[in-house]
Amino acid sequence: MKRFENKVVVVTGGGGGIGGATCKRFAAEGARVAVFDLNLDAAKAVVQAIEVAGGVAQAFACDITQRVSVDAAVAQVESQLGPISILVNNAGWDVFKPFTKTTPEQWARLIEINLTGALHMHHAVLPHMVERKFGRIVNIASDAARVGSSGEAVYAACKGGLVAFSKTIAREHARHNIAVNVVCPGPTDTALFADYKEGAGNPEKLMEAFTRAIPFGRIGQPEDLPGSILFFASDDAAYVTGQVLSVSGGLTMHG
Repeated sequence: MKRFENKVVVVTGGGGGIGGATCKRFAAEGARVAVFDLNLDAAKAVVQAIEVAGGVAQAFACDITQRVSVDAAVAQVESQLGPISILVNNAGWDVFKPFTKTTPEQWARLIEINLTGALHMHHAVLPHMVERKFGRIVNIASDAARVGSSGEAVYAACKGGLVAFSKTIAREHARHNIAVNVVCPGPTDTALFADYKEGAGNPEKLMEAFTRAIPFGRIGQPEDLPGSILFFASDDAAYVTGQVLSVSGGLTMHG
């Protein structure tokens, strides 16, 4: 039997690089996958790839910054796919500028997507998990939350907040058999990282610097993340909660 047979998984930002790779891995291991994304076409493309491979998935248009949209999408999943067992909060967005060059409008949008959106998802899904006395939540933060990252001050603040929030929710809901853990990607070859490189002004030089700094000698790929995410969602991690795991090729080692 596959690890996630008959389990329903929601992945936000499921149409993107890390989200798409995660959705495909869950489906390959037997899950029924709800692919949440603001870009419905991107979500549908992931669903199509999953179905071609023999998996089960469905695309849902969801704006995580709008509670009405979140509630509607969650209700659709529960009705069409079944009770949600696993939530992966992966959706994110960034502005790559020194803090003093950013605007309050940009701060508001960054907070809305990277922090408030995850709060909406937790608030919509947790009551169902509490009622059923089971749930696994994996929040995708960033190594920027752990060690900082030049040009990402507000993004780092949001992801740091998500780490602290995750630990608190893990404490509050352990008695309900709900585990909450965090995966922190390092530099990963996604559309967001492409924007980061452009914001740096010299993408080639930045890539060279990262490649030299990362002990494994390469930038992470979206496919490098699902293994850790699925571990936290699996029964193998049934006694693990409130933990933060860096997946950075060794860039940000710590004791």
